[in-house]
Amino acid sequence: MENKSTRPTSKETLLAFLTALNDEDFETARSFVTDGLRFEGVLGARDGAAAYFTDMERMRFKYAVKSVIAEGEDVAALFDVTIQGKAILTAGWYHLTEGKISSIRVIFDPRPLFEKKD
Repeated sequence: MENKSTRPTSKETLLAFLTALNDEDFETARSFVTDGLRFEGVLGARDGAAAYFTDMERMRFKYAVKSVIAEGEDVAALFDVTIQGKAILTAGWYHLTEGKISSIRVIFDPRPLFEKKD
């Protein structure tokens, strides 16, 4: 008889992670990442889960997922992230190691964040 893993797929892990962030359940979100999480984004980088979650708890972004594509331990996602009240189309590349997110790379056009209000 074949032994099937009960570990969630990479796509399921990412979606559960984003749902926890949306719910501001940072303890649950933290359970989906490695201690050595590496984040790289347009406006900076963070080494370690502690540094990443310090920022996430302060910024409290909201994610509206548009599409998710997974291949093995890599997951690509397109989503709108609400930042400063503006929905910003963002692409994210997540890599998992042993079922946990170990790196996050995001790209987006930051210009709307720097527009002056009339």
